[in-house]
Amino acid sequence: MTTSDIELQARALKALGDPVRWRIAAALRSEELCVCHLTEDLGISQSLLSHHLRVLVRAGLVEGEQSSYWTYYRLRPTAFSHLADGISTLLHNRPPRPTRRPCPPPGRSAPVDELPDADRKAPPEPNAG
Repeated sequence: MTTSDIELQARALKALGDPVRWRIAAALRSEELCVCHLTEDLGISQSLLSHHLRVLVRAGLVEGEQSSYWTYYRLRPTAFSHLADGISTLLHNRPPRPTRRPCPPPGRSAPVDELPDADRKAPPEPNAG
């Protein structure tokens, strides 16, 4: 997966992370709708809907098509398939039990076993007193 793919998927997930935009996507699941239908179905203002549609279009999840005076919006199934593939890769292409990387000791930026010998400090000697 390239950095570009990751950025596109992150943008799509961020766009869908808003409940209003999720509701818009759900409304477009079964039919193409214009702004007048969506404002009525979702009970939101036209300006708020236009803002959310713009975010979904920029994220590549929704596209519009001009039909006479109205613009009809629809989901882009390939974008959702690509997003689903990315999520599936996260879940299915991993070992059954992921390994655990050890944390560095306090004040260090790398685990002790990865430090050069010169940077390793011996544990403090107990005070003989």
